[in-house]
Amino acid sequence: MSLADTRSSISQKRPAARPEVSLANARRIVHDLLKPNPVIYWTDMLVSFTIAATAFHFVRVCPPFSLAQIGLFMLSCLMFYRLAMFIHEMVHMRAGSFTYFRIVWNILIGIPFLMPSFVYYTHLDHHRRKHYGTDKDGEYLALGQNGRWQMIGFVLSSVVVPIIVVFRCLVLTPLTWFSPKLRKFVYTHASSMVMDPTYIRPLPTEQALRIMRLQETACFLWCLGFAIGVLTFGKFPFPVLLQAYLTSVTVLTLNAIRTLGAHRFDNDEGEMTFLEQLLDSINYPYRPWITELWGPTGTRYHALHHLFPSLPYHNMPEAHRRLMEQLPEDAPYRQTNRVTLISGIIDLWRRSKEVERRHAAERRAARQAKVDSTVG
Repeated sequence: MSLADTRSSISQKRPAARPEVSLANARRIVHDLLKPNPVIYWTDMLVSFTIAATAFHFVRVCPPFSLAQIGLFMLSCLMFYRLAMFIHEMVHMRAGSFTYFRIVWNILIGIPFLMPSFVYYTHLDHHRRKHYGTDKDGEYLALGQNGRWQMIGFVLSSVVVPIIVVFRCLVLTPLTWFSPKLRKFVYTHASSMVMDPTYIRPLPTEQALRIMRLQETACFLWCLGFAIGVLTFGKFPFPVLLQAYLTSVTVLTLNAIRTLGAHRFDNDEGEMTFLEQLLDSINYPYRPWITELWGPTGTRYHALHHLFPSLPYHNMPEAHRRLMEQLPEDAPYRQTNRVTLISGIIDLWRRSKEVERRHAAERRAARQAKVDSTVG
């Protein structure tokens, strides 16, 4: 059944929708799993960073295009990808908690990769029931309704994003110190990690603004220090820069492909109910030795994440197992599971293609009607 069919059946039986999604019952099942374990977070981050940095270094030592070099490059990309996805965990952590973890993550990953944690604050709008799937949700595009070129463009944007980000940090950041008008534009149009390029970020609060300024200044100084080092020593480190760029593109592409399978992306009609939001999200609980590579730190359990946004990633497999065992057979949560990411993306591609065909047929019919009216 398609999401549209599901919506239709839901709208016809709206009074019965509430008991079908018993959030209280689901919370009772996983209540003891909602507390994050700092030891796991710190160990995972530090071990992943050690592996990523070591592999990144030895890529340039290996013979060019050898199996060892390719293997080490992919290993470093996968580990940096895992590290980058901790930004998703941090935005859902309780305010004032994991302070040193946030600081160290920004020092090791956020600043060097020019993706400080403030660029993901807007992710919380993706979880607001009245914002999800609307123009206030920067992480949602109606890909299933807008044609395949939007999907292709979204993935290919990974090639240019690193260049845009460097320009934002190195050039636009210092200019915002002198131009309030430019500062407002940059904060609303160029300070968010989102899917929708037309998304307009709400202006930050004073407290958030202080954090943003601190982190963007650190990114600017990182870029400036690199540039000064090149000018001082007169040696342009092209191999390192090329590797850093290719690593960034690979990480962004992996995340873009994962994102294509995170939702069904069928909504283009405004606000959705909680049940519709849940059914629009997808879990990939099977084959963890593969799914954990492209969906690290719990991102492969996206429907579960929308059910319990603050559930720590290390407890998601157990939470999913309990819910599948204890929820009723007709629980909507059971409809959110898929086996492979490829099947999710193929389904999205086919639905998008069908929309293209329907729109093309409508255009042909409109043209024919215009010709007939002219002849008549």
